[in-house]
Amino acid sequence: MALKKFYLKDTVEAGTDEAGRGCLSGPVVAAAVILPANFSHPLLNDSKQLTEKQRNLLRPIIEENALAFGVSYVFEETIDEINILQASILAMHLAIDKLKTFPEHIIVDGNKFKSYKEIPHTTIIKGDAKFLSIAAASVLAKTYRDTYMEKIAIEFPEYQWQKNKGYPTMQHRDAIRNFGVTKYHRKSFRLLPEQLKLDL
Repeated sequence: MALKKFYLKDTVEAGTDEAGRGCLSGPVVAAAVILPANFSHPLLNDSKQLTEKQRNLLRPIIEENALAFGVSYVFEETIDEINILQASILAMHLAIDKLKTFPEHIIVDGNKFKSYKEIPHTTIIKGDAKFLSIAAASVLAKTYRDTYMEKIAIEFPEYQWQKNKGYPTMQHRDAIRNFGVTKYHRKSFRLLPEQLKLDL
């Protein structure tokens, strides 16, 4: 089924989404995108349904064609301080801050959001698989975050972040058991299933 162009017609509408909520390490990254009314691309979909190669192909296409886009990072210290849901919403607000065109309406992937300034918003569950601008935001958020995780993987190669991107894979958890936690790990997260027994 083709993704819809807008939730509200004849409105400057920004779509926003985040990547990295369920990770054990690294930032949560959000993007906000305003697409032109005539934009379409046969590949564009929820980033989770795309291959890494497809996402990387789409990223420059989205950036070149968008009327405006913004990408923002909220790092581990803040995630630990305010919790991952609040950090995700903060990241989306910061991404919207970077838009050079002011949106009249915001559509948000998921069901949780806080009002941004006085702009009306609509939360949409699985919005990244329903609306082009949210799908575009999901691709930017995911590709920017993946690039960041590949970069810090060079500093801590034992955690294989270039492969798992900080998600709780068996290899990632084994590395935490063997090498402990790094400055990039989210200390407020349950990093290991047996963590209640460990003094981390």
